[in-house]
Amino acid sequence: MVNKIKGKKVLVLGLAKSGRAAVQLLLKAGACKVVANDLKEASLLQREMGELGKDPRVELVGGGHPESLLEGVSLIIKSPGIKPELALLQKAREKGTPVYSEIELAGCFSQSPLIGITGTNGKTTTTSLTGEIFRQQFKGVHVAGNIGFPLCEAVMEASREDYIIAELSSFQLEDIHSFRVHIAAVLNITPDHLDYHGSVESYAGAKRKILLNQTAHDWAVLNWDDPLVRSFRSAVRGNIMPFSRREELNPGVYVKEHKIFVSDGRHTRIVCPVKEIRIPGLHNLENALAAVAVSWVGGVALDSIARGLKSFPGVPHRLERVMEIRGVTFINDSKGTNPDATLTALRAVPGAKVLIAGGLNKGSDFRPLVKAMAAEGVKSLILLGETASLMELLAREEGFTDVSIVPDLHAAVQKAFRSAASGDTVLLSPACASWDMFKNFEERGEVFKSAVISL
Repeated sequence: MVNKIKGKKVLVLGLAKSGRAAVQLLLKAGACKVVANDLKEASLLQREMGELGKDPRVELVGGGHPESLLEGVSLIIKSPGIKPELALLQKAREKGTPVYSEIELAGCFSQSPLIGITGTNGKTTTTSLTGEIFRQQFKGVHVAGNIGFPLCEAVMEASREDYIIAELSSFQLEDIHSFRVHIAAVLNITPDHLDYHGSVESYAGAKRKILLNQTAHDWAVLNWDDPLVRSFRSAVRGNIMPFSRREELNPGVYVKEHKIFVSDGRHTRIVCPVKEIRIPGLHNLENALAAVAVSWVGGVALDSIARGLKSFPGVPHRLERVMEIRGVTFINDSKGTNPDATLTALRAVPGAKVLIAGGLNKGSDFRPLVKAMAAEGVKSLILLGETASLMELLAREEGFTDVSIVPDLHAAVQKAFRSAASGDTVLLSPACASWDMFKNFEERGEVFKSAVISL
């Protein structure tokens, strides 16, 4: 890729955080011109780009994606959110202009080996926890990728001795070619983002790409309890370190007698008792097992791994306790953006629950969720956003009748508080993306917390 950048004209599609970081890295790598393009108007882009947008080598083009952008371009760096069927991208393929993701660009210039973590659910928690564990032993640790800190930016900051631990989404992995991670972890795969990928097979294929360019010296950390992830072993070219909550593994990371064990095939060692892991829930136990496996093959000592497990408090917007008001507990799980994540949240929260859900539909099947709600302690369902009517219809078809549709999240919180009794939990776990009403799931979670505080 380097010969397509130095002295060349490059197009960057999408100028959110990762796009802006890509522009910066391209300039550093010697691009003579970077065309920075977004749907936003050029005046707004100029404000958002700041000093970077004033660089004479940067040409800002806003308001759309005209095909004229392709003139003289040697390479395209695409934002992960831009769908591949965009007319401009189809034209680029016809012309033979390569299209890469921001992580592909970052991987070309990384001085240190990369650690990549993907999966449908638990990516952010596992990536953050792994970063916490590595920091127990090493100074230069950068947690980046889909977690909100662009990989290009981390690569520009990191030295050769540092560690980069990246959360990688299916959108990002879809457009890789030579991108390689030294340690690849796949946590789980359930149907998600079908509006983008078209099928479960295509979605799983994007996830499997994390293994694409590994060598015999690299590692794959796979969830042995997930049949689809387990099947990825046939694509592994290097070493496998599996993890399991249900069976004893040799080698592998597993749970036995309420303790976490790690086996390298010759020796088995205790990491710590399960009860000492700070983050609660069976799903977080699986996240912890993955983090242990990644850290162990990454050279972290067992005592450092144990300290990280005991100290990590969790991530914002994932089963985040907001406060208790008159005996009602409010929990923010705005990061629950698909039905499986919401089911996991329901199982992790004990007792009776008022569930706030709804948002942008990513092509998910909500019926398994609504079928399970009553058994998982949901007494009232409050819906908002694009999917509200669909989810209400499905819930009523399954015999769940305590359903309300509200116009916004503030109204949802007020309605939930009126519906809850002392000892109940009001749980925001939308099972949907946030983009119909909010900029991202973080903004949705912050609005929820503000609405709770205003009570």
